[in-house]
Amino acid sequence: MSNMSWIDALAELKQRGEPCVLVTIVEEQGSTPRNAGAKMVVERERLHDTIGGGHLEFKAMQIAREMLESRSQAARLERFALGASLGQCCGGATVLLFEPLGQPQARIALFGAGHVGRALAPLLAGLPCRLRWIDSREEEFPDPLPAAVERVVNDEVLEEVERMPAGSYFIVMTHDHQLDLQLAEAILKRNDFAYFGLIGSKSKRARFEHRLHERGLAAETVQRMRCPMGLPEVKGKLPLEIAISIAGEVIATYNARSNEESQGGERIAKLLPASRRSPA
Repeated sequence: MSNMSWIDALAELKQRGEPCVLVTIVEEQGSTPRNAGAKMVVERERLHDTIGGGHLEFKAMQIAREMLESRSQAARLERFALGASLGQCCGGATVLLFEPLGQPQARIALFGAGHVGRALAPLLAGLPCRLRWIDSREEEFPDPLPAAVERVVNDEVLEEVERMPAGSYFIVMTHDHQLDLQLAEAILKRNDFAYFGLIGSKSKRARFEHRLHERGLAAETVQRMRCPMGLPEVKGKLPLEIAISIAGEVIATYNARSNEESQGGERIAKLLPASRRSPA
Protein backbone atom coordinates (compact mmCIF):
# COMPACT_ATOMS: atom_id res chain seq x y z
CA MET A 1 0.00 0.00 0.00
CA SER A 2 1.27 3.47 -0.84
CA ASN A 3 1.19 6.46 1.49
CA MET A 4 -0.77 8.50 -1.05
CA SER A 5 -4.36 9.50 -0.30
CA TRP A 6 -7.06 8.19 -2.60
CA ILE A 7 -7.73 11.63 -4.07
CA ASP A 8 -4.04 12.28 -4.82
CA ALA A 9 -3.78 8.80 -6.34
CA LEU A 10 -6.74 9.47 -8.63
CA ALA A 11 -5.16 12.71 -9.83
CA GLU A 12 -1.82 11.02 -10.53
CA LEU A 13 -3.39 8.05 -12.32
CA LYS A 14 -5.53 10.36 -14.45
CA GLN A 15 -2.42 12.29 -15.44
CA ARG A 16 -0.66 9.05 -16.39
CA GLY A 17 -3.76 7.67 -18.12
CA GLU A 18 -3.70 4.49 -16.02
CA PRO A 19 -6.89 2.55 -15.18
CA CYS A 20 -7.99 1.95 -11.60
CA VAL A 21 -11.01 1.08 -9.48
CA LEU A 22 -12.33 3.42 -6.81
CA VAL A 23 -13.75 1.45 -3.87
CA THR A 24 -16.13 3.30 -1.53
CA ILE A 25 -17.97 2.22 1.62
CA VAL A 26 -21.50 3.36 0.83
CA GLU A 27 -23.31 1.74 3.74
CA GLU A 28 -22.38 0.49 7.20
CA GLN A 29 -24.44 -1.68 9.52
CA GLY A 30 -23.36 -2.36 13.07
CA SER A 31 -19.67 -2.41 13.94
CA THR A 32 -17.38 -1.83 10.97
CA PRO A 33 -13.64 -0.98 10.68
CA ARG A 34 -14.33 2.30 8.84
CA ASN A 35 -17.34 4.53 8.31
CA ALA A 36 -19.38 5.13 5.15
CA GLY A 37 -17.52 7.39 2.74
CA ALA A 38 -14.11 5.79 3.28
CA LYS A 39 -12.38 5.10 -0.02
CA MET A 40 -9.39 3.37 -1.54
CA VAL A 41 -7.98 3.24 -5.04
CA VAL A 42 -6.89 -0.07 -6.55
CA GLU A 43 -4.55 -0.25 -9.54
CA ARG A 44 -2.89 -3.33 -10.99
CA GLU A 45 0.15 -3.22 -8.71
CA ARG A 46 -0.67 -0.89 -5.81
CA LEU A 47 -3.33 0.15 -3.30
CA HIS A 48 -3.85 3.73 -2.17
CA ASP A 49 -5.59 4.58 1.11
CA THR A 50 -7.69 2.04 3.03
CA ILE A 51 -11.22 0.88 3.78
CA GLY A 52 -10.12 -0.74 7.02
CA GLY A 53 -7.64 -3.46 6.20
CA GLY A 54 -8.03 -7.15 6.92
CA HIS A 55 -9.89 -9.71 4.84
CA LEU A 56 -12.52 -7.20 3.72
CA GLU A 57 -9.89 -5.02 2.09
CA PHE A 58 -8.14 -8.06 0.58
CA LYS A 59 -11.42 -9.32 -0.92
CA ALA A 60 -12.22 -5.83 -2.26
CA MET A 61 -8.76 -5.66 -3.85
CA GLN A 62 -9.34 -9.05 -5.54
CA ILE A 63 -12.68 -7.93 -6.98
CA ALA A 64 -11.22 -4.62 -8.18
CA ARG A 65 -8.29 -6.32 -9.92
CA GLU A 66 -10.61 -8.83 -11.57
CA MET A 67 -12.53 -5.83 -12.93
CA LEU A 68 -9.30 -4.29 -14.21
CA GLU A 69 -8.27 -7.55 -15.84
CA SER A 70 -11.63 -7.91 -17.62
CA ARG A 71 -11.69 -4.19 -18.53
CA SER A 72 -15.09 -3.89 -16.89
CA GLN A 73 -16.70 -0.47 -17.05
CA ALA A 74 -19.86 -1.20 -15.10
CA ALA A 75 -19.98 -0.09 -11.46
CA ARG A 76 -21.07 -2.76 -8.98
CA LEU A 77 -22.25 -3.01 -5.38
CA GLU A 78 -21.19 -5.81 -3.06
CA ARG A 79 -22.43 -6.50 0.48
CA PHE A 80 -20.08 -8.16 2.99
CA ALA A 81 -20.94 -9.58 6.40
CA LEU A 82 -17.98 -8.92 8.68
CA GLY A 83 -18.00 -12.29 10.38
CA ALA A 84 -16.16 -15.60 10.34
CA SER A 85 -16.34 -16.07 6.57
CA LEU A 86 -14.17 -12.97 6.13
CA GLY A 87 -12.03 -13.70 9.15
CA GLN A 88 -13.22 -10.49 10.83
CA CYS A 89 -14.85 -10.12 14.20
CA CYS A 90 -16.58 -6.75 13.87
CA GLY A 91 -19.96 -8.43 13.55
CA GLY A 92 -21.42 -5.75 11.32
CA ALA A 93 -21.89 -5.52 7.58
CA THR A 94 -20.75 -3.13 4.89
CA VAL A 95 -21.69 -2.36 1.30
CA LEU A 96 -18.94 -1.43 -1.12
CA LEU A 97 -19.25 0.43 -4.41
CA PHE A 98 -16.68 -0.48 -7.09
CA GLU A 99 -16.23 2.17 -9.79
CA PRO A 100 -13.81 1.43 -12.67
CA LEU A 101 -12.11 4.59 -13.91
CA GLY A 102 -9.72 5.56 -16.65
CA GLN A 103 -10.10 2.83 -19.25
CA PRO A 104 -10.02 2.30 -22.08
CA GLN A 105 -8.17 5.12 -23.80
CA ALA A 106 -6.84 5.29 -27.30
CA ARG A 107 -3.05 5.70 -27.36
CA ILE A 108 -2.04 8.10 -30.11
CA ALA A 109 1.44 9.06 -31.37
CA LEU A 110 1.42 12.24 -33.47
CA PHE A 111 4.70 12.74 -35.34
CA GLY A 112 5.21 16.32 -36.49
CA ALA A 113 4.61 19.76 -35.00
CA GLY A 114 4.09 21.65 -38.24
CA HIS A 115 1.00 23.62 -39.25
CA VAL A 116 -1.34 20.62 -39.51
CA GLY A 117 0.09 19.02 -36.37
CA ARG A 118 -0.54 22.22 -34.42
CA ALA A 119 -4.13 22.26 -35.65
CA LEU A 120 -4.68 18.55 -34.99
CA ALA A 121 -3.22 18.20 -31.48
CA PRO A 122 -5.90 20.32 -29.71
CA LEU A 123 -8.66 18.33 -31.46
CA LEU A 124 -7.23 15.01 -30.31
CA ALA A 125 -6.51 16.39 -26.83
CA GLY A 126 -10.23 17.03 -26.35
CA LEU A 127 -11.00 13.32 -26.78
CA PRO A 128 -10.61 10.50 -24.21
CA CYS A 129 -7.15 9.49 -25.40
CA ARG A 130 -3.48 9.67 -24.41
CA LEU A 131 -1.63 11.76 -26.94
CA ARG A 132 2.16 11.79 -27.34
CA TRP A 133 3.20 14.62 -29.67
CA ILE A 134 6.66 13.96 -31.08
CA ASP A 135 9.15 16.14 -32.97
CA SER A 136 12.90 16.75 -32.95
CA ARG A 137 12.36 20.55 -33.09
CA GLU A 138 11.48 21.88 -29.66
CA GLU A 139 10.78 25.37 -30.99
CA GLU A 140 7.90 24.11 -33.16
CA PHE A 141 5.67 23.20 -30.22
CA PRO A 142 3.19 25.84 -29.05
CA ASP A 143 3.41 27.28 -25.56
CA PRO A 144 1.35 26.38 -23.66
CA LEU A 145 0.59 22.89 -24.92
CA PRO A 146 -3.01 21.71 -25.07
CA ALA A 147 -4.04 20.13 -21.77
CA ALA A 148 -3.24 16.42 -21.30
CA VAL A 149 -0.76 16.32 -24.21
CA GLU A 150 2.68 14.81 -23.63
CA ARG A 151 5.35 16.66 -25.60
CA VAL A 152 8.26 14.48 -26.71
CA VAL A 153 11.40 16.15 -28.09
CA ASN A 154 13.78 13.54 -29.45
CA ASP A 155 16.45 13.84 -32.13
CA GLU A 156 16.01 10.11 -32.73
CA VAL A 157 12.32 10.23 -33.61
CA LEU A 158 12.24 6.60 -34.77
CA GLU A 159 12.85 5.45 -31.18
CA GLU A 160 9.37 6.64 -30.28
CA VAL A 161 7.68 4.08 -32.54
CA GLU A 162 8.81 1.22 -30.30
CA ARG A 163 7.73 3.07 -27.15
CA MET A 164 4.07 2.86 -28.10
CA PRO A 165 2.03 -0.19 -27.00
CA ALA A 166 0.30 -2.59 -29.36
CA GLY A 167 -3.01 -1.27 -30.61
CA SER A 168 -1.79 2.34 -30.81
CA TYR A 169 -2.75 4.96 -33.36
CA PHE A 170 0.10 6.45 -35.40
CA ILE A 171 -0.24 9.74 -37.29
CA VAL A 172 2.80 10.80 -39.33
CA MET A 173 3.18 14.33 -40.70
CA THR A 174 6.80 15.40 -40.24
CA HIS A 175 8.72 18.09 -42.13
CA ASP A 176 10.94 15.50 -43.86
CA HIS A 177 9.75 12.99 -46.52
CA GLN A 178 12.68 10.68 -45.81
CA LEU A 179 11.78 10.64 -42.11
CA ASP A 180 8.16 9.96 -43.05
CA LEU A 181 9.36 6.95 -45.05
CA GLN A 182 11.51 5.66 -42.17
CA LEU A 183 8.61 6.04 -39.75
CA ALA A 184 6.25 4.30 -42.16
CA GLU A 185 8.65 1.37 -42.46
CA ALA A 186 9.07 1.06 -38.68
CA ILE A 187 5.32 1.26 -37.99
CA LEU A 188 4.41 -1.21 -40.74
CA LYS A 189 7.09 -3.67 -39.63
CA ARG A 190 5.44 -3.72 -36.20
CA ASN A 191 2.06 -4.30 -37.87
CA ASP A 192 0.28 -4.30 -34.50
CA PHE A 193 -1.31 -0.86 -34.73
CA ALA A 194 -4.99 0.06 -34.69
CA TYR A 195 -4.48 2.87 -37.19
CA PHE A 196 -1.62 4.33 -39.21
CA GLY A 197 -2.17 7.49 -41.21
CA LEU A 198 0.45 9.27 -43.33
CA ILE A 199 -0.11 12.78 -44.61
CA GLY A 200 0.33 13.16 -48.34
CA SER A 201 -1.12 12.83 -51.82
CA LYS A 202 -1.90 9.76 -53.94
CA SER A 203 1.41 10.27 -55.75
CA LYS A 204 3.28 10.28 -52.43
CA ARG A 205 1.55 7.04 -51.53
CA ALA A 206 2.58 5.46 -54.83
CA ARG A 207 6.23 6.43 -54.27
CA PHE A 208 6.18 5.16 -50.71
CA GLU A 209 4.49 1.88 -51.67
CA HIS A 210 7.24 1.22 -54.23
CA ARG A 211 10.01 1.94 -51.72
CA LEU A 212 8.36 -0.05 -48.93
CA HIS A 213 7.98 -3.06 -51.22
CA GLU A 214 11.68 -2.74 -52.09
CA ARG A 215 12.41 -2.92 -48.36
CA GLY A 216 10.60 -6.23 -48.08
CA LEU A 217 7.21 -5.21 -46.73
CA ALA A 218 4.30 -7.30 -48.01
CA ALA A 219 1.64 -5.64 -50.11
CA GLU A 220 -1.14 -6.55 -47.66
CA THR A 221 0.80 -4.90 -44.84
CA VAL A 222 1.43 -1.70 -46.81
CA GLN A 223 -2.28 -1.57 -47.65
CA ARG A 224 -2.99 -0.90 -43.97
CA MET A 225 -1.37 2.54 -44.35
CA ARG A 226 -3.92 5.35 -44.76
CA CYS A 227 -2.50 7.82 -47.30
CA PRO A 228 -4.03 10.19 -48.13
CA MET A 229 -5.56 10.14 -44.68
CA GLY A 230 -8.70 11.81 -43.42
CA LEU A 231 -12.37 11.62 -44.29
CA PRO A 232 -12.76 12.28 -48.03
CA GLU A 233 -16.10 14.01 -47.38
CA VAL A 234 -14.30 16.78 -45.44
CA LYS A 235 -12.79 18.96 -48.13
CA GLY A 236 -10.30 21.79 -47.80
CA LYS A 237 -6.60 22.62 -47.76
CA LEU A 238 -6.39 24.81 -44.67
CA PRO A 239 -4.51 23.18 -41.74
CA LEU A 240 -7.65 23.16 -39.60
CA GLU A 241 -9.75 21.62 -42.38
CA ILE A 242 -7.17 18.86 -42.86
CA ALA A 243 -6.94 18.34 -39.09
CA ILE A 244 -10.72 17.99 -38.73
CA SER A 245 -10.74 15.43 -41.54
CA ILE A 246 -7.99 13.38 -39.87
CA ALA A 247 -9.56 13.59 -36.40
CA GLY A 248 -12.86 12.40 -37.87
CA GLU A 249 -11.18 9.38 -39.44
CA VAL A 250 -9.44 8.48 -36.17
CA ILE A 251 -12.76 8.67 -34.30
CA ALA A 252 -14.51 6.58 -36.96
CA THR A 253 -11.76 3.94 -36.79
CA TYR A 254 -11.86 3.77 -33.01
CA ASN A 255 -15.63 3.50 -32.88
CA ALA A 256 -15.65 0.75 -35.51
CA ARG A 257 -13.12 -1.24 -33.45
CA SER A 258 -15.15 -0.62 -30.29
CA ASN A 259 -18.25 -2.02 -31.95
CA GLU A 260 -16.33 -5.09 -33.11
CA GLU A 261 -15.10 -5.75 -29.58
CA SER A 262 -18.57 -5.23 -28.13
CA GLN A 263 -19.98 -7.98 -30.36
CA GLY A 264 -17.89 -10.48 -28.44
CA GLY A 265 -18.99 -9.36 -25.02
CA GLU A 266 -18.47 -6.24 -23.01
CA ARG A 267 -18.94 -2.82 -24.57
CA ILE A 268 -16.09 -0.38 -24.35
CA ALA A 269 -16.22 3.40 -24.47
CA LYS A 270 -16.24 5.17 -27.81
CA LEU A 271 -13.83 7.93 -28.71
CA LEU A 272 -16.46 10.66 -28.48
CA PRO A 273 -17.09 13.34 -25.87
CA ALA A 274 -19.68 12.18 -23.34
CA SER A 275 -22.14 14.80 -24.58
CA ARG A 276 -22.15 13.21 -28.05
CA ARG A 277 -22.53 9.57 -27.04
CA SER A 278 -25.85 7.82 -27.52
CA PRO A 279 -27.44 6.33 -24.40
CA ALA A 280 -26.44 2.71 -23.84
